Formats: sequence, C-alpha cells, structure tokens
Amino acid sequence: MKSAQGKSVLVTGAAMGMGRLFIERAIAEKARAVVLWDVNEEALDQTLAELDGGVTEVYGYYVDVSSPEQIEATAEAVRADVGDIEILINNAGVVRGNRYFWESDPVSDTKLTIDVNTLAPMYVTHQFLPGMISNSGECRVLNLASAAGFTPNPRMAAYAGSKWAVIGWSDSVRLELKQAEIEHVQVTTACPYYVNTGMFDGAKSAPLLPILDPDEVVDQRPRADRGPGLHRGQRDRGVSHDGRLQGPGRPTVLI
Repeated sequence: MKSAQGKSVLVTGAAMGMGRLFIERAIAEKARAVVLWDVNEEALDQTLAELDGGVTEVYGYYVDVSSPEQIEATAEAVRADVGDIEILINNAGVVRGNRYFWESDPVSDTKLTIDVNTLAPMYVTHQFLPGMISNSGECRVLNLASAAGFTPNPRMAAYAGSKWAVIGWSDSVRLELKQAEIEHVQVTTACPYYVNTGMFDGAKSAPLLPILDPDEVVDQRPRADRGPGLHRGQRDRGVSHDGRLQGPGRPTVLI
C-alpha cells in the first residue's frame, strides 16, 4: 500500500507529534476519513480545530488507551460513525524513566508503560483487525515500536521491555496473517531511534545515530525500486517492503 487515498485511517495518540503528522499525511493523500484518538482533550480539540480535512472526513475521540473498556466502547462508536478501519496506526506511547527500575513506581511507571505501549496496541488491533480481514481491499496495521526493543536500555527498563513485547507480538501477527493466507492485510512494525517529539527531552544520541526529526520518520515509505524487506539487524534507511521489522538504523515507514 503506497497511499491512504480513499481509505479510513485511525491513529492513536493523534493530537500531537508524529500522530498528528500521520493524520496530516493521510488528509494530504485524500483519505476517505481520518480518526483521531487521544487522551489529551485540550490538544485534541486544538488539532481538530486546526485541521482542514478538505475531501476527508475528520473524527476525533477522547480515549485513554490504557483502559480496555474505553478502547472497546470507542471502537464501537467509530464503527457506527465511520465504518470499518482500513489503516490502523498504533502510535500512542509513554516514556517513564531516567531512574533505576527499583526506584520507579510499579503502578504509575511500570504498569502505565506496559498498559499504553504494549497492551493498548493489542487491544486496539483486536477491535479493528477482524473488519480488515473481512474487507476485500488492501488494509494495513502499523505498530510503532522502538529501537529500544532491540537492545537493553538502562534507566528505561520498563520502556525497553514494553517495546520488546510489541515487536514480538506485531511480527507474530504478521506471520499469522501470512499462514492464514490473508494477503490483503499487512502488518508493519516500525522501530525508530529517538524521535524529537518531546518524549525524549534530555536524551543523548549515540555516535552516528542522530535524534530523528518527526517529519523525516513519517515521510519514509516503501519504494518499489528497492530490494526485499529488511530483517532484524540489517542497517539501511529502515524501510521494509513486506511488513517485516524496521531496523534501528534510520527508520521508519508510513503505509
């Protein structure tokens, strides 16, 4: 899938940062509808007021993705208002860190990180993947993981663990769809390095790995003239053509 034209697109964590950029890109590509999910009501209201959907219908919902109950209820509302979702971007995430694991709070740090970064993409995908499977057109799930899912990350243990889990789950679902011969639904796992969205303020980049600009991350996409998709450990611009993992070199991919 090279474009969101004519598709219904849902992005979690859509009020700011890369989430908003994904929405703006979908509107620019003339998506049929874009759906914004965010827990920050003020930021969501501001983004909805500023967006010019043009031919694209724009919907916004306040939802805390750490709550399975809110996810289920809001997904039902989306299906009633918009119909089935064809492109799902699990973008919402939190970073709680810069302390040793034993110094962190087991609820406000560890549980919240796992709920938002790991379980929320699973719960949200549970809601919309069946509709994609029953749809005859091309569909895509994009799961935003992290380069932290490839390597230990001191003082960010829960965050690293949450992203390791996302990578394992996301690529397993990709293989499940392949085994089930469901070819029109693809799953992509994106693993960016630090992205300058405010979540990693104060972070120091490693040598030869600059902190990424959000626009650069969102603008990366598969190109038909490239070779086969990247596998774990390969270094390139991190673009996959068959839904496989995006390596930690220079990520990522849109749709």
